[in-house]
Amino acid sequence: MLKSYYTVNREGSDEVTIQKSRFIGYVKRVETEEEAQVFINRIKKKHHDANHNCSAYIIGENDEYQKANDDGEPSGTAGVPILEVLKKKHLKDTAIVITRYFGGVKLGAGGLIRAYSSTTSQAIATTGIVKRHLVTGFSIIADYTLLGKLENAIRNTSYILDQIDYLDKVDLRVYVGSEEIDEFYSWIIDLTNDQVSITGKDTRYVETPL
Repeated sequence: MLKSYYTVNREGSDEVTIQKSRFIGYVKRVETEEEAQVFINRIKKKHHDANHNCSAYIIGENDEYQKANDDGEPSGTAGVPILEVLKKKHLKDTAIVITRYFGGVKLGAGGLIRAYSSTTSQAIATTGIVKRHLVTGFSIIADYTLLGKLENAIRNTSYILDQIDYLDKVDLRVYVGSEEIDEFYSWIIDLTNDQVSITGKDTRYVETPL
């Protein structure tokens, strides 16, 4: 799993008018090609009367799945420019559909490339980008006499105090960045004079808006 990566904040859209043509950009986070196709087909159905519904997506830890579709626009003027914006922004697991209602003014190849690129950037900006960090969860079992000290100290760090369970002993669930694990162990041991039990639990991603 990647330690961190960038993607979009779920789903969103925005619209711009360029030389009397309406360009409506739709953005969605996707994790599989099937999910991307379902999203693209949904937008195509919604705008079945549009002149074009051009699309692109990029999926996978190593961008294994990439596809661009011009949907009737001149070859290379729509799908590829959309995909290039995703690459330049280093986005993963993202699908885009740009719907165009032709306004009567021809834009030419260069104009189309700029229109689809700028609409893509605008829709992404409106939707928002997040950075996803891989974190590992740890269970810290401690006597109740250490609870106040542990809770206060953890809350003043970059570690995430997810929950506290009050059992025979107190159980604090803490999430730590993958690059901070060794430092975390040493810090907890020093903080408590090695009077706690630390057990690894799970891994997950947390998101930070950019």
